[in-house]
Amino acid sequence: MTKTVENKGLITEMFTAGAHFGYSRSRRHPSAKPFIFGTKNGIEIMDLEKTSVELEKAKEFVKTLAKGGKQILFVGTKSESKKLIEDGATAIDMPFVAERWVGGVLTNFPEIKKRVALLEDLRSKKEKGELAIYTKKERSLIDKDIERLERNFSGIVSMKDIPAAMFVVDPRKESIAIKEAQYLGVPIIALASSDCNLKEVDFAIPGNDSSVSSVSFFVSQIVQAFKAGRTV
Repeated sequence: MTKTVENKGLITEMFTAGAHFGYSRSRRHPSAKPFIFGTKNGIEIMDLEKTSVELEKAKEFVKTLAKGGKQILFVGTKSESKKLIEDGATAIDMPFVAERWVGGVLTNFPEIKKRVALLEDLRSKKEKGELAIYTKKERSLIDKDIERLERNFSGIVSMKDIPAAMFVVDPRKESIAIKEAQYLGVPIIALASSDCNLKEVDFAIPGNDSSVSSVSFFVSQIVQAFKAGRTV
């Protein structure tokens, strides 16, 4: 009885967040068909009862990762998700990619680690005033290097190894990240709208991946599940 009440509450929260809005039928990926409830004004409506079931599966997996002290890499580079991904990952000290997925983040991780190490080295030298030995022009060039490295790698400084899993907002948009995770066998949790291939991820959460309110809700759910797993 309590579980039913909790599930209804979850569905109400998702509905309020606009999680039920998909795309037009012409954009639907065949794998999303079982999760479509109907169509309204040309827009497909996701079946939130089914979404709630998939969300719970994803949350249980996240809890096991947290319990085992594992890392989840948060990925979401489109404008609606950048800030939410960064804030969510930071809240639980997890690595994230919110600006641009640099090819090889997973599949060429040793090389990426070198870039991260360079960023940390330059940061340290700047903080200690050790860059004062360079000319003004040289310092300007170094600052540009730091800025570029920050933009590409600041979110993954804490990622010392391949993550145990990846949480993605919009796997269609993050196709390169998805392919790299698949290649290495890294489990993928994804908030995926009706235009996504839900079968290419391990834990697909069918829902609106393009509105701030919806993305915020699902990121929060993953973060809360991780926190809950840590306390078990």
